[in-house]
Amino acid sequence: MLAMTRYYLALLGHSQRYLPAILAYLAVNTVLYTDPKSPLLPQYGISAGSLLVVSCWLTIAMLDVEDPVQRLVTFSHARRWRSVLAGATLAVFGCAAVLTVVTLAWSGLRSGGFPIGALALGAAAHALCALFGIAIGLPCSRLLVPRIGWSVLAAIFALAAVLLVKWLPLANPLLRALTSQEPLVIPFTVAAVAAFACLLLSATAVGHLLRRNA
Repeated sequence: MLAMTRYYLALLGHSQRYLPAILAYLAVNTVLYTDPKSPLLPQYGISAGSLLVVSCWLTIAMLDVEDPVQRLVTFSHARRWRSVLAGATLAVFGCAAVLTVVTLAWSGLRSGGFPIGALALGAAAHALCALFGIAIGLPCSRLLVPRIGWSVLAAIFALAAVLLVKWLPLANPLLRALTSQEPLVIPFTVAAVAAFACLLLSATAVGHLLRRNA
């Protein structure tokens, strides 16, 4: 699994497809974390939502680098689709973790302090949003959707549902609670369960379809 993670990180790095998404995310941080008097949690809600989109982008970009022949070679070395998907997931989550650290450090420096409670909530929100993004990116990638146009459309609709539909117990209730500074216990609990469930369901479904089509 770790070998697959290193392989996908190298694949993503050499492709340079990460640049547009990461630059856009850093631009969002530049706009957000400017006023030292602004409360951190609402800003974390916005940057966590941005990281969800970035994680989806990175997942699709990384998995789309390989053509079908290269993917078969990768599978022959990994021997199981589970290892391939786990390696890809860990690679993107590692990138998201680095971006989260950058965001938390940036916000702390701009605000003039590092409040442990706010930083912990911010880190958790960003981690959960990264999981949602990966869960969307796996089935929208070339693993299942061969054409980039359909892949983009599928990802846009899925991201819109997760981020904007209020009655879906996914990322939207958590982000709204952060930005409006409402109580966070229930939204965080629901989002945590939903994020892990979505990622597990997504990876399982993708793995099953890949094995069936192989």
